[in-house]
Amino acid sequence: MRSIRPLLAATGIAAALALTATACGPGEDKGAGKPAASSTAADKGADLPGLADKLKEHGIDLDKWKNGEWKNWDKDKWLREAQDFANPVIDGLWKTERMKEAKAPSKTLATKDAPVDSGTDPEPAPVKAQPEKLPYHDYAAPVGKVFFDSPEGSMVCSGTVVKDPRNPGKSNLVWTAGHCVHAGQAGGWYRNIVFVPAYNDKGKSAAQLANAQPQEIAPYGSYWADWASTSNEWISAGGPTGAGGAPYDYAVLHVKPENGTKSLEETVGNALTVDFSAPAASTVSAMGAWGYPAAPPFNGLIMHKCIDRPGRLTMVPGTPAMYRIGCTMTGGSSGGGWFRVQGKNTVLVSNTSIGPVTSGWLAGPQLGKGAEQLFTVMSEKYGDK
Repeated sequence: MRSIRPLLAATGIAAALALTATACGPGEDKGAGKPAASSTAADKGADLPGLADKLKEHGIDLDKWKNGEWKNWDKDKWLREAQDFANPVIDGLWKTERMKEAKAPSKTLATKDAPVDSGTDPEPAPVKAQPEKLPYHDYAAPVGKVFFDSPEGSMVCSGTVVKDPRNPGKSNLVWTAGHCVHAGQAGGWYRNIVFVPAYNDKGKSAAQLANAQPQEIAPYGSYWADWASTSNEWISAGGPTGAGGAPYDYAVLHVKPENGTKSLEETVGNALTVDFSAPAASTVSAMGAWGYPAAPPFNGLIMHKCIDRPGRLTMVPGTPAMYRIGCTMTGGSSGGGWFRVQGKNTVLVSNTSIGPVTSGWLAGPQLGKGAEQLFTVMSEKYGDK
């Protein structure tokens, strides 16, 4: 499952951004809000202390869950609160064909609804998404796909391997969007959440993948989320059209391999630092968004990127401005990392949250104090598990 040689640097990301990006001055719109919500652990084994009992509190039998009860989306059994997260591994669930059939979640904003006020800059011109160079592990090794099950079926987002400061070189943390792990105010935690780094590493077409071997789709294997955290703001106010929850639409996963014991960072060979300084959009010359767009005209098989100078988008007065760039990527790119060059380093500064129904631009949250609190809790409590 891990036949590809790990690299020490995401050279493609750095090179793509280096032509236009610069590290700039002090930040604004820090994105501070309520303390981030943190989940309780779940693991692949039924013997993990507390997992079976926790599910039982919600009327769920662990063995029945793993044998198909997870498909029951009875509202009374939809685990919603931060402490209720549970994601037992179901061996072999995410087969090649199931991954290929996963759809993009409906997380868009009609262009006519985009607010125009003092916290919003003019709408950017569309920037055509460009396919990433091949193989992906040479150019964007930390980028991958997040698969999960929702009441509407199997879904897909994007995510990024990020460094864990308390476990240098051995991170098991993945950054993505809140709406890729939790439905927000109208629902709860999604199920069977898995991260696949460098998905379809050689960029093969659907026809070429018709009889693909698992290592062609998942060159580094699959990593199940055994812990997850998203913001309290997303849980309480998040929804399919963004609005109040969108500026807080971020999440962190702690993952473990479905097979094997090495950490995600060791296996992939790279991870990116998360920048929580929330620099003002006006001080950043370029940001790049990476991901796997799956809604038409894309099919979710190919990694794409967009690079543009960011502007501001304010969803609700009194909430932090979001970053916005021109980009034609569609649903499925949600959760994908936004990167900028900071000194000599490439850092993650946001993630894709929303875009208009007609595509043309993307917006992502500024990662300030609230996001940093969430990340710190994940690293301190779960990072070395």
